[in-house]
Amino acid sequence: MQSIRNIYCVGRNYGLHAAELGNDVPDEPMIFTKPTHSLVGIQGQTITLPGNRGEVHYETELVLHVGTAYKPGIGVDELINKFALGIDLTLRDVQSVIKKKGYPWLPAKGFVNSAPISEFRPFPGIEAVKETEFSLRKNGEEAQRGNINDMIFNFQVIIDYIAEHYGLGEGDIIYTGTPAGVAALQTGDRLELLWGEESFGEFTVELK
Repeated sequence: MQSIRNIYCVGRNYGLHAAELGNDVPDEPMIFTKPTHSLVGIQGQTITLPGNRGEVHYETELVLHVGTAYKPGIGVDELINKFALGIDLTLRDVQSVIKKKGYPWLPAKGFVNSAPISEFRPFPGIEAVKETEFSLRKNGEEAQRGNINDMIFNFQVIIDYIAEHYGLGEGDIIYTGTPAGVAALQTGDRLELLWGEESFGEFTVELK
């Protein structure tokens, strides 16, 4: 993916998702990163994922693209110029082991092709985004549905937190968290991302 600098991700940003995995709700944004090699554009193709390291789970997310340099006091509508839908793919069994050991999440979250993403669209403004739900269909059946109104930490809190602790600039993207409904994938599963009723793209899973 061209022009992408840093990939920031927000963990446990929907209360029901935290609950379904038995996790506590954080009292500040839980930020992790993915390598740029994890990005793969969704173009109707087959995407190959590691199938020999336990279950691979899908986590559907709204993704923000930073269009200008961050400065203190900047608002979401001024900072964000584009948005997309993406999936934070997770090696769940690997994550369970490294969480118990207190290790970083990179082995579970940062593998090649772990961040499928649709094409970016112009950001319509925070209020317009609040009015539309995003969803994931797996093999034609709805598997996840989310609305940013249900996030624990809103966009403004997230961007200010990332900027203060890690830096935030033009070309960075932010996976903003997943709603409830995550589950394991199987070879042959067809995943489709939707913004309202509009399809943002689909792909087929191959586990190898």
